[in-house]
Amino acid sequence: MNNQPAQRISKRALTLWRIYGVIHSFILLLITTALTVTVFLWEWPWWLAAGAGGLVVLDAVLFIWLIPGLRWKRWRYEVSEQNIDLQHGIFIITRTLVPMVRVQHVDTEQGPLLRKYRLSTISISTAATIHKIPALDEDEAERLRQSISSLARVAEDDV
Repeated sequence: MNNQPAQRISKRALTLWRIYGVIHSFILLLITTALTVTVFLWEWPWWLAAGAGGLVVLDAVLFIWLIPGLRWKRWRYEVSEQNIDLQHGIFIITRTLVPMVRVQHVDTEQGPLLRKYRLSTISISTAATIHKIPALDEDEAERLRQSISSLARVAEDDV
């Protein structure tokens, strides 16, 4: 795609998404361990435990190493006076253009892990849906929230 949005989300998003991947893989590992115990106790076929173990390894490689890097490389955004341009996706790249006149309100969100890494997510609400820009530096998120809010008011006044 030409003319992709210029702004990137924080590089610390990689660490955050990898932690989410570790949590995801750990939960799958617990389920696999329970399945393995069940396989040996009830004398089920051994390939069930081996397949589940392979799934845990594949899950860890995908959700801890591959997907966070691809996700960070693809996530871009840009805010202009007229539009908010969002680009994201891993294998299928989605490009969204949100007109400022459609913006109803803008929020910042911050869970415990986001707070630990000094990151925030911006939620941009329109009548139809909510668009999010994840893992921005706290200061950048606040600046962007203020900017979008004032641009949306100006755009609304022009209508």
